[in-house]
Amino acid sequence: MNLLLLPGLLCDAAVWAPVLPDLGAAVSCRIPEYAGATSLPAMAARVLADAPPSFALAGHSMGGRVALEIVRQAPERVRRLALLDTGFRARPADQIGEDEKAQRLALLTLAREQGMRTMARKWVQPMVHPDRRDDRVLIDAILDMFERRSASEFEGQIEALLTRPDATALLRSIACPALVLCGREDGWSPLPQHEAMAALIPDARLVAIERCGHMTPMERPREVAATLRAWLTPARAEAERQWAN
Repeated sequence: MNLLLLPGLLCDAAVWAPVLPDLGAAVSCRIPEYAGATSLPAMAARVLADAPPSFALAGHSMGGRVALEIVRQAPERVRRLALLDTGFRARPADQIGEDEKAQRLALLTLAREQGMRTMARKWVQPMVHPDRRDDRVLIDAILDMFERRSASEFEGQIEALLTRPDATALLRSIACPALVLCGREDGWSPLPQHEAMAALIPDARLVAIERCGHMTPMERPREVAATLRAWLTPARAEAERQWAN
């Protein structure tokens, strides 16, 4: 099974690395790179240009929005879809949307003036479960990952998110096996947002990872990997559920 794992805002292959050992030898994983693109459709097109003819697709955070654009552009190539800690609505055309823009641009200003790591130290706190905020191994891995990106790459990805398309109608059209997953304590992309996505996708499975924030693949990699394995082999997962009952 070919599996494309899409990183989120300022993330790279390190966000998925903790999950890979537990996915199994039958899964051929690829982690695309699209940091230079400045729109979600452009990111999706870049992934598709170098992707196998068909594949399973999992996207985390901004990567989930890229995954939805891939489904929009080439639905016949996507065999399974997993959306992790992400969203589907466009930026609101009201004060909430303006506040989001201001918050994102304030982080960009901090990155330009004081460096990516300083910005990342402020940004990372609400991204992980409160119990993990003093976990130096986890926090340093996230800070190191964000610091590998430049302020100009950050600006381009912010532009992509501020101009994100609405995917409500697209979710209703998804015909492949779909998983919607998030950390139960994700304060960046909260659980109700994922419940709404799962309700729109026909026959989607919703999973909340316990004691986990926004960075699920790094915070709880074993639980994420186990859920992805079941999503990749739905017949086996159904048999296991029936046996358990």
